[in-house]
Amino acid sequence: MSQQDILLETGTNELEIIEFFIHETSGDSIETHYFGVNVAKVLEVVEAPEGLTGSEAAVHPSFLGTIPLRDLILPVVDLSVWLDVDKAKDENEPIIVTEFNGMITGFLVSGVTQIHRVNWAEVEPPSKYFAKMESNCITGTVKINDRFVLMLDLEQVLADLDESGNTQAQLSDVVSDERYRALVADDSTSVRELLRKNFSNANFEIEVVGDGAEAWEKFSKIKAIVQEQGGSPLDHLDVVVSDVEMPQMDGYTLTRRIKEDPILKQLPVALFSSLISKSVLHKGKAVMADAQVTKPEFNQLTGKVINLIREWRENL
Repeated sequence: MSQQDILLETGTNELEIIEFFIHETSGDSIETHYFGVNVAKVLEVVEAPEGLTGSEAAVHPSFLGTIPLRDLILPVVDLSVWLDVDKAKDENEPIIVTEFNGMITGFLVSGVTQIHRVNWAEVEPPSKYFAKMESNCITGTVKINDRFVLMLDLEQVLADLDESGNTQAQLSDVVSDERYRALVADDSTSVRELLRKNFSNANFEIEVVGDGAEAWEKFSKIKAIVQEQGGSPLDHLDVVVSDVEMPQMDGYTLTRRIKEDPILKQLPVALFSSLISKSVLHKGKAVMADAQVTKPEFNQLTGKVINLIREWRENL
């Protein structure tokens, strides 16, 4: 067990974020914008080589090409260009090297401050304005000391840079011969819409929420009905599908609460996240998740959820 696993016990609703900043030129002055990303997605921080610039032939203006990093050829994205920020030139600019969705990518920024431990309850969902943006890149905000740090959706960045159309290719053609009911929790606007479309096409009645706290409110109402009228939560819902990283309450904490509840534990839970890999499957098992699917397996999700429901019913 790593030191991070000891410090951050699964299901406690805590996370560590690495805070970084981008210096924006604003007239004769410099304005600093602060951002954060889950440390679980970060491999290391390296110094950017001299002369790293984009190309007119690049798939996106923010793509700076590749650099060698030991045994890797690392693609690098200038976050300031993607965010449409006029970045001031700084010496010794860092590249944050990340790994998620099975991809390793570098993101150029102006600087890195430090790592903070916060509770997901401290991470506020984005404003209604951001939430309604089709290409929303801010998943939440957290106040650290005297400033607000914006949590960036780096998956959205890479999706925008993907000219191969993989997002559409991820739509599944699986259709259930029986009508099922699912509650899906995910903080990404674009992912929520894809999930809604996929599950609806697969013959699901689907309700989608933006974070674990909102999902827990729904389950609390189901529990109250069962306590008052009898029956089972399965009379109201067939399955729960949850992202891991979400404001207010993360997917691990949501799953743990469901599985530790004497009534709600009857619901099968599938976790679906870019963070899920063989090395972290133990985290989902620790909170008693019934299935774990990584986001590169998007087109397999509905099929796996249907199989989970059927196996769950057989074992009742």
